[in-house]
Amino acid sequence: MTLPEAFLWPGTKACERLGVDPEGEAGLIRWMVNTLVYLVLSLLVVWVVVV
Repeated sequence: MTLPEAFLWPGTKACERLGVDPEGEAGLIRWMVNTLVYLVLSLLVVWVVVV
């Protein structure tokens, strides 16, 4: 597994569970899931560091 594949893993798994191809028509779904996952993770890190 390469580094880009590791970063895209949450969205890829979500697309597979939905039964769509993450490389094809579901690229935006994969992008949205990855954005939400990494947003939550980064907000948790900021919250822990600041508070």
